[in-house]
Amino acid sequence: MEFTAKDVADLRTRTGVGMMDCKKALAEANGDTEKAIEILREKGLAAAAKKAGRIAAEGMAYSEVCAKCKKGVIVEVNCETDFAAKSEPFKELVSKIANAILTQKPTSVEDLMTKDCGGESLEAFLKSKIYTIGENISIRRFKVMDGHLMSYVHGGGRIAVLVKFETTDAIAATAKFTEAAKDVAMQIAAMNPLFLDAASVDEETLAKEREIAKTAAINEGKPANIADKIVEGRIKKYYKEVCLVEQAFVKDAEISVTQYLNAVSKELGGDIKAVAFERFERGEGLAKKEDNFADEVAGMIK
Repeated sequence: MEFTAKDVADLRTRTGVGMMDCKKALAEANGDTEKAIEILREKGLAAAAKKAGRIAAEGMAYSEVCAKCKKGVIVEVNCETDFAAKSEPFKELVSKIANAILTQKPTSVEDLMTKDCGGESLEAFLKSKIYTIGENISIRRFKVMDGHLMSYVHGGGRIAVLVKFETTDAIAATAKFTEAAKDVAMQIAAMNPLFLDAASVDEETLAKEREIAKTAAINEGKPANIADKIVEGRIKKYYKEVCLVEQAFVKDAEISVTQYLNAVSKELGGDIKAVAFERFERGEGLAKKEDNFADEVAGMIK
């Protein structure tokens, strides 16, 4: 598989490794970016790279919570341009879609399109908005949660978060809980954890991390018996990087998210635990057509 200079630059952005090392890794991996990341990590050159994929599509990631019904929704709606995504008609559309999800409980995007929206199906309503806004619009994904929830939208819809907590109604009604819940939601937006806790890491991912850590240790010249101990230390470090409750708290790096919630729990005389979360990043994993402006102008002149 061939690769381009842009592939090298993208790999450098994802790993923070120098251009020449990225180029060598891509050559060794036959142009496979994910394999190149593994090679760089095995050589001890790169830390764990999040598989967020290329962020390119426009639109909005959005979340909201209905405090009265204790339900929340997180949804991503895509359009073609940033200009349309920032328009009031598009924002109103996203809000209507979120409301339809909360009130009509669709089981999938396909099911959602059949739900009522002002006397017509959401599919028909969406078509009318496509005509009004002048761009193709699609509902990519959504997730509904119930319980004690907190929603957070960052950067005008670049990132949306919905997080669920296990606690009592009395604690959930306090301003302190609201503050702490928002702190955790912002943590998720900023630090992009891949899992809730160590127990949530699947066996396939864990096996691959162990293999990478062991290969890196051996490449550093460590004997096999010592390498096994090093692997366990690096797995613990991996948990602290990718597991929400084990991450360093963004407002105080001296404590973990769990320790922060424990401190708030003690202050309120109860117990607060983060038990689930969803994080949507606009355009995550999607690719948008990239036009060459110079070629476009040249074409217009011709």
